[in-house]
Parts: sequence; C-alpha cells; structure tokens
Amino acid sequence: MVESSVQMDSFLETSSAASLVQIASRFKSRISLVAEEKTANAKSIMGLISLDLQSGNVVKIIAEGEDEQQVVPEIENVLLNLA
Repeated sequence: MVESSVQMDSFLETSSAASLVQIASRFKSRISLVAEEKTANAKSIMGLISLDLQSGNVVKIIAEGEDEQQVVPEIENVLLNLA
C-alpha cells in the first residue's frame, strides 16, 4: 500500500473529477481518496463528487495493488494542477 497527502489549491470541478476518473481507471490498483472523514473510490465520478473537495482540503491518496507505485504520483499531479 502506498499513501500520500496533498492540500488542494482549488476545488474539484466535475470536469476535473471526470479526468481524474479516466486516469485512475488506467491502473489496476484500488485507489481511494480520503478527505474530512469521507472515503471515495477514485474510479467513481459520483464518489469523487461526493467528497466535495474544496480549496484548503487535505486529501489522502491510498493505492493498493500491483501498480500502486505509479498511481500515487499521477493522482497527486492531477490534484495539484486543477485548472
């Protein structure tokens, strides 16, 4: 299992959530995002939207599986570079 935390600089819009799901879906690992006591599957757009990620939120990325080492930097990059 690989974990990392990032602080959001912007809120997660629906279009950004869709991009995140597309990226997460390329990997075989289970990927979860945890924010303010809520957990969501990073491969589920409804799950990501339900997190209601806002600027200032700290998001924990948890990846578990055969490609977990590659997953976390990809997801971090998306979360840190929201437009």
